[in-house]
Amino acid sequence: MAASKPVEPQSGTGLPRWQLALLVGTPIVLGVGAVYLWNRSRTKERKGTGERKTPEGSASPVQGQDGAARASREQENMSPLDRAQAAKNKGNKYFKAGKYENAIQCYTEAIGLCPTEQKTDLSTFYQNRAAAYEQQMKWTEVVQDCSQAVELNPRYVKALFRRAKALEKLDNKKECLEDVTAVCILEAFQNQQSMLLADKVLKQLGKEKAKEKYKNREPMMPSPQFIKSYFSSFTDDIISQPLQKGEKKDEDKDKEGEAAEVTGSSGYLKAKQYMEEENYDKIISECTKEIESGGRYTAEALLLRATFYLLIGNATAAQPDLDRVINMQDANVKLRGNALIKRGSMYMQQQQPLLSTQDFNMAAEIDTRNPDVYHHRGQLKILLDQVDEAVGDFDECILLRPDSALAQAQKCFALYRQAYTGNNPSQVQTAMDGFEDVIRRFPKCAEGYALYAQALTDQQQFGKADEMYDKCIELEPDNATTYVHKGLLQLQWKQDLDLGLELISKAIEIDNKCDFAYETMGTIEVQRGNLDKAIEMFNKAINLAKSEMEMAHLYSLCDAAYAQTEVARKYGLKPPTL
Repeated sequence: MAASKPVEPQSGTGLPRWQLALLVGTPIVLGVGAVYLWNRSRTKERKGTGERKTPEGSASPVQGQDGAARASREQENMSPLDRAQAAKNKGNKYFKAGKYENAIQCYTEAIGLCPTEQKTDLSTFYQNRAAAYEQQMKWTEVVQDCSQAVELNPRYVKALFRRAKALEKLDNKKECLEDVTAVCILEAFQNQQSMLLADKVLKQLGKEKAKEKYKNREPMMPSPQFIKSYFSSFTDDIISQPLQKGEKKDEDKDKEGEAAEVTGSSGYLKAKQYMEEENYDKIISECTKEIESGGRYTAEALLLRATFYLLIGNATAAQPDLDRVINMQDANVKLRGNALIKRGSMYMQQQQPLLSTQDFNMAAEIDTRNPDVYHHRGQLKILLDQVDEAVGDFDECILLRPDSALAQAQKCFALYRQAYTGNNPSQVQTAMDGFEDVIRRFPKCAEGYALYAQALTDQQQFGKADEMYDKCIELEPDNATTYVHKGLLQLQWKQDLDLGLELISKAIEIDNKCDFAYETMGTIEVQRGNLDKAIEMFNKAINLAKSEMEMAHLYSLCDAAYAQTEVARKYGLKPPTL
């Protein structure tokens, strides 16, 4: 699908958690630290997933009048702590009976009776009263009592988690996240309930921050390599084709190799020339001149301008241009079809799969023999886990364009993913054989080697995967993403942290706008316990994000790392590191 990363296979759970967490591709690490991914896959097998509703301590049996009198005489001879415990037990009885106001009175009595030096017991009484307030949905009181409990006992999991839930109700997401982060670390990421709350809050924070940031972000042109890779995913795209004979003057290129001057004053043709020169920053302005003058190439200029708006991450500006082209009934059907593909991809980035599907289906209706429609719709189907339909679309693309190496490779990947997730060894082998056939028939297709390398990594054929990445680098030495994947492979294969980081640093050197490299570097720094460095890397990735959805994911990672720094500062708690 246009402007999207290739979909990566889901990994098994047979790896050490730090390695598994580092299989970065699709946004999979959304919890507090990358260790969430490993622990989430195992929580179903573990205890500790029940809700924490009841107070602590035993509830006294219901007493008759004689028993009550005897208990009163006994209390006169009890120590203050024993009397406090008795009040707490009475409160527990009321709590279990649903008489929360009575329970609160008893817990308050226990707090008043308890000697101040008995910090553990006193913290329990505050936590129990908070549990009763929770049942009454008095969230401010819950936070106050839990804070007292935590001040007395800083690693009190029940109090921290109860305060986290109350803070969420009060819409204090930042402090909620800090508390639930502490809980996750104290519980060694084994309790599903606390991890789910952390994920929920991180996603909410990420969406809120991304919405504000994306609205005010400065558009940024991606690297030339990214732009060329983007356009190479289209084979039937008028606007990405070189200038045709008659669009240039007949004079030859000058001795410096610059493109010949374009005839006339067409803004669109000038924009096309700038594309050939990789002078991308001038394209939008030249297209605007063509559109405002009502020139001959208005439809083409609208589509080209929209495409570059999408590339710089300005979907708001791109959509009106795409809409106009799609609604031009007299425009070339190839232009309208291409506009529908790009609008459909935009909708998918905005998490609107129904609108995306409608656009791809409309494109297939108006331009039935356009291989790009089926190729990009196939990628959409993979994202929607509709693998059978994806394979059908790739087959249609290949039928229309048998030399489409990219479609051949992505079909193999779709079949591989289906077999791998379905745990079908024979079909996995068939898909792997398919990859071998693709790279034999299309030895210049870097994407074929890259997708094969990902499948080989799943199969723990690390040496061969490394060879495939080397082939990619040989074919596309300026593709930073390949260096990132190769770096991750070194971590998983050889546990060679230095080499892995060296390769990812090389990716940033090649393309300092590669958000994937910064994101991956940040994830590794989280694993190493270098949280400040991780936050720095995530913030760089945020500034380069090309969609609001991607930005929200990155903010989730950044907030998770920041929460860990606060927990380390407040409680001296740190998760396991590499």
